[in-house]
Amino acid sequence: MTADKLTEIYDILLETFGSQYWWPGDTAFEIIIGAILTQNTSWTNVAKAIENIKAAELMSAEKLHQLDNSQLEPLIKPSGYFRLKAKRLKNFLDWLFDNYQGNLENIQNVSTDYLREQLLSINGIGPETADSILLYGFGRAKFVVDTYTARVMTRHGLIEPGADYESLQYLFEGNLPTDVKLFNEFHALLVCVGKDFCKPKAKCDKCPLRHLPHDLEPEFF
Repeated sequence: MTADKLTEIYDILLETFGSQYWWPGDTAFEIIIGAILTQNTSWTNVAKAIENIKAAELMSAEKLHQLDNSQLEPLIKPSGYFRLKAKRLKNFLDWLFDNYQGNLENIQNVSTDYLREQLLSINGIGPETADSILLYGFGRAKFVVDTYTARVMTRHGLIEPGADYESLQYLFEGNLPTDVKLFNEFHALLVCVGKDFCKPKAKCDKCPLRHLPHDLEPEFF
């Protein structure tokens, strides 16, 4: 059964890598900012941008909303694509102030499905970023799908090659308990195995999942 296979993968990865304690951040707002900045870059670079914002004492919705892009861009430059990301951050902040008075607490009673629709309507916020915000920022049970997720699930025959985001997400949400902590940890662990072993050129001989059935036909990737 799919649920059993997913649980087996989770247990192996948790035993191998341990709890990952994702997502780093002192506040929900900081986590959301990190989720937007981490698009197309490593967390190391995002951490530098986050520290710049903190050092300037600007890590609040109101303060960042008041900044011009020309003031914001130098702070987030380490995260790469800083002009584009400054616009995306401002788009999110405009949405937050236009709809919720700039206060994350005003979102607490909004349904997850509706909130996801709203996030996806913000220019520059795609499914992965929206679900990262929901899961890590708001503590909502939405499974985050990324390249690592797709690669591991395809190689182990749990989903067809080329499956879209929604199909991959349903693979987890439809077969696992709806649990924020589980979704959080599982996603983080898939990133670990994807970065270290399940690369485009797989390192199966040392992978903790090496004993499970897998298929490395090149057309899958």
